[in-house]
Amino acid sequence: MFFDTWHGLLRVVVVGPLAYLALVLFLRISGKRTLTKLNAFDLVVTVALGSTLSSIVLTKSVALLEGVLALGTLIGLQFLITWSSVRSPRVKAEPTLLAHDGRLVEGAMRRQRMTRDDVLAALRSEGLDDLSQAAAVVLETDGSISVLKALSGRGYGLDGVSQPGADQPRS
Repeated sequence: MFFDTWHGLLRVVVVGPLAYLALVLFLRISGKRTLTKLNAFDLVVTVALGSTLSSIVLTKSVALLEGVLALGTLIGLQFLITWSSVRSPRVKAEPTLLAHDGRLVEGAMRRQRMTRDDVLAALRSEGLDDLSQAAAVVLETDGSISVLKALSGRGYGLDGVSQPGADQPRS
């Protein structure tokens, strides 16, 4: 069947754009952080927002105002978590040092479930063919891997990056 009733089609045509407009408005109000690279929490919120928008548009039992309130609640919770992460070190995720001065940090790699091949792939994507060419390899909070190329006579600041601590770098 192509459709149940003309009323259902009219509801999608009217409620869909209004719900979408509400979502875009909420995202604009909530700031750039909502639309940046996704960490795990942001991904969950994004999927939840998409699911909620879909329910608003396609489910007759979900009123527009209820759906808009649900969107606002999800974005409000996301704002609260990001606000808390800026102010509390317990909530804040930190980048992790995977390699330093050409040597892998095995303990950190195990904790982050990263393999040597993952690190080598990141090196290749930066045009490096050997671990010794990297001053540092860092797993960022969004899951991306940053490679700081080794340059003679030049240090790199690793402020905010989880250091090996008791784990000694190993090759």
